[in-house]
Amino acid sequence: MRWMIRLGMLVVLAVGLASCAPSKFRSYNGPEVTRIEVHKAARKMYLLHHDKVLKSYDIGLGANPEGHKQFEGDSKTPEGLYYIDRRNPNSNFHLSLGISYPNPQDRAFAQAQGKSPGGDIFIHGRAGKHNLRGRGQDWTDGCIAVTDREIEDIYAMVRIGTPIAIYP
Repeated sequence: MRWMIRLGMLVVLAVGLASCAPSKFRSYNGPEVTRIEVHKAARKMYLLHHDKVLKSYDIGLGANPEGHKQFEGDSKTPEGLYYIDRRNPNSNFHLSLGISYPNPQDRAFAQAQGKSPGGDIFIHGRAGKHNLRGRGQDWTDGCIAVTDREIEDIYAMVRIGTPIAIYP
């Protein structure tokens, strides 16, 4: 009987501790993010409500960051106007928000060259081995990288359909 009481106490303790564990899913009740701007040369990303900057972030880009992404494997981050088209709560990089690259023009250009435009471009964290890399270093295959803590905030703030302008 005594062991059952101890077991019950351990279960209650475990449940209590689990509820205290930090969650990667945050809430946000502030102004709507109406657009995102990425300035590749400055390695900065801004979340805006109309013309007001709500948050700014230092970012990492594709390993070959200069110029517009054209082909699969070129390690470039796209440039132009896109939108957030998906959310991935199970990302290999903590959390991620999908960018609508390639658009019809990107596909047509790559096809005319007999190549694939690539895809799966995201804003994501640095989970795993990439957590050890410094902020702002360019290491992705074309994505936009922030810290895991930052992607938690961004993931809470940004909705599907939000426009993202990526500048050289």
